[in-house]
Amino acid sequence: MPSRRVYSTEQGRICPLCNKPIHGGTRCQPKTPAPNGDGIVRLRRETKGRKGAGVTLIDGLPLVDAELKILAKKIKQHCSSGGAIKTGIIEIQGDHRTAIKSLLEQKGFTVKLAGG
Repeated sequence: MPSRRVYSTEQGRICPLCNKPIHGGTRCQPKTPAPNGDGIVRLRRETKGRKGAGVTLIDGLPLVDAELKILAKKIKQHCSSGGAIKTGIIEIQGDHRTAIKSLLEQKGFTVKLAGG
């Protein structure tokens, strides 16, 4: 169980992530590994739970959070649409599967259209 200690009279402020003294006022950054998968990006259209409004879901991207956020911004600009990132899945408003597929293939990803 990680320590909940945040201050020590001998060392000063303690980083809650690594349990070591904070140097220069900065905390250490947690390392987030790249998600595991089969290396295939899947695009699917979904309307379930959205009152009939369709969204394009992009799943299986082998990127960490910061890279995923940058890619999501580029996709939203390419499609001229809004969207969000939820638990590692990019949601783009509307049906933009063909446009997103061509963009991701240009960036070197293997893409499959999933679902109907």
